[in-house]
Amino acid sequence: MNLWQKYWGHLTTINKHKIKVTALCFRCGIYKQGLLHDLSKYSWIEFSSGVKYFQGNRSPIDAEKEDKGYSLGWLHHKGRNKHHWEYWLDNAVGGIKPIQMPTKYVVEMFCDRVVASKIYQKDAYTDSSALDYYDNGNGYLIIHPETDKLIRHLLVYLSENGLDETVSYIKSEILTKR
Repeated sequence: MNLWQKYWGHLTTINKHKIKVTALCFRCGIYKQGLLHDLSKYSWIEFSSGVKYFQGNRSPIDAEKEDKGYSLGWLHHKGRNKHHWEYWLDNAVGGIKPIQMPTKYVVEMFCDRVVASKIYQKDAYTDSSALDYYDNGNGYLIIHPETDKLIRHLLVYLSENGLDETVSYIKSEILTKR
């Protein structure tokens, strides 16, 4: 794949992701999170590494980490986007401490994971895809137990009830009662 194909492929992917996450956030009633979602992906540090490591079937962040052992784009991204559990880690006496995420950001994380699964898995996507992805990476998470409990609950609910019912549940039960 040449540089222009990577450039347009990455730009198309992040635009599609941004638009779809914004739409799902709006459906859930978290309008500000939808509007602000992932704007840092258009910054030079994130965009340039995204183009360099673009493959089209998975996150370029993973490819950059495999190549270099870290990702400057990811370090920039997770430090500016509150819907990532990594944003909510703090140095504390005795080591890294996870902080409980506010509910609205957990819901945005849910939207992000669902849309990313749909974009990368395409026709192979099912309502269990985001839960499966979460479970596959769960061994390395340093996430607050209450945050983990809520995101897992939403992903399980999605896998059992579908997206439309989960959005209704989020609006009527999760965002109104927390």
